[in-house]
Amino acid sequence: MSEPTQDRTAELLKKVRKIEIKTRGLSNQVFSGGYHSAFKGRGMSFSEVRAYQYGDDVRNIDWNVTARTDAPHIKVFEEEREITVMLLVDISRSTDFGTQLNADGVAQMKKDLMAEISAVLSFSAISNNDKVGVMMFTDQVETFIPPKKGKNHILRIIRELIDPKPEHNGTDLADVLRHLTNMLKKRSVVFVLSDFMNTGPDYKDALSIARGKHDVVGVHIYDDREQELPNMGLARVEDAESGQTAWVDTASAPTREAYAKWYKDHLAQTRQTFLRSGADFLSINTRDSYVQKLMNLFSQRGTRQ
Repeated sequence: MSEPTQDRTAELLKKVRKIEIKTRGLSNQVFSGGYHSAFKGRGMSFSEVRAYQYGDDVRNIDWNVTARTDAPHIKVFEEEREITVMLLVDISRSTDFGTQLNADGVAQMKKDLMAEISAVLSFSAISNNDKVGVMMFTDQVETFIPPKKGKNHILRIIRELIDPKPEHNGTDLADVLRHLTNMLKKRSVVFVLSDFMNTGPDYKDALSIARGKHDVVGVHIYDDREQELPNMGLARVEDAESGQTAWVDTASAPTREAYAKWYKDHLAQTRQTFLRSGADFLSINTRDSYVQKLMNLFSQRGTRQ
């Protein structure tokens, strides 16, 4: 292994360890704050056979045991607690952006915040003995990590998320949702983490089909600067995903107002698309306490169970 490669590997392991220490502690807050009650198993599994008691449902009588013992016995079922958590994480070029300073005094990139939130959710899931898997996507599925349990598995997920190597720049949310529906047969809890700046082709139908099979939560990550244009005069701007450039007069009040309106309308439409499909949706600013946001969501879900 060459020296530059060794240095890069050492730096990557250092980052993995740092995010592990931070997010494992935060996951305790999320788990105690409602993860357990917000996401419940959707099936019933056989537990045992016992003697019939007054008030038991006669539909659960085990006729074979009853005949063999000459006394009524029933089958007892319990809720399947184990669930599968699937993280759909946007790694398109638009997520490589951030202007808010984090605790270390460096810009909080959207992609790094998505990695943190994914780590917190992953540690919360394995605390509940759940499986966790990941689909990292652009305009195609770039990386698929099948659902598994265990700390080493979570560390692999973190490693992939903090050092993604996408082959494409764009976004196609419909494509990754179709892949999810085709690949994941068991009902799962699906978190879609994205800035939703550019979702690609219409994804409403793909989302509705995915929601019919899975429990879906949209997690919108955004930066303050994306909500409105700063007044910088005539500026050359570039679309991070398409690479197209244009000159924009940011000193023009109508131009800034038009952009702010577009962003507001686009976010409202995205939120409505998720809610109308029956999915949950929350927005998290790069300067927000995302743990509190997650806890609020889980608390609300817990009351609906």
